[in-house]
Amino acid sequence: MKRRAFTLIELMIVVIIIAALAAMIVPRLSGRAEQAKIAVAQSDISANIATALKLYQLDNGNFPTTEQGLAALLEKPSSEPVPRGWNSPYLEKQPVDPWGNVYRYKCPGTNNKTGYDLYSIGKDGVEGTDDDITNWGK
Repeated sequence: MKRRAFTLIELMIVVIIIAALAAMIVPRLSGRAEQAKIAVAQSDISANIATALKLYQLDNGNFPTTEQGLAALLEKPSSEPVPRGWNSPYLEKQPVDPWGNVYRYKCPGTNNKTGYDLYSIGKDGVEGTDDDITNWGK
């Protein structure tokens, strides 16, 4: 009875081919994780949190103040101006950026005088650097 099996040379050729493919693909994927985090933060700022803030404004006639912050989207604020039309949590949980930092919020905004400033301090964790992801143009 004759057995058929792979020879050591055949296995080595398969391993070399896999290593060559990995060597071509891995450099293209490096850095993509950071790009994905930036895209998530931009999406949170321009869509997810922005939508919650707009709903809050529609229900209450104004955005939460800086002091009330984004916490006003989770629990009804008791500080002035007390929202009279607060209509449930607008977010399920405290919004945190992909780097584990809480999103920053100011209303009235310093950069958006008629609205609010909403931003992430980015990967470096330092406010005011090029790493910041904002809802206003730089």
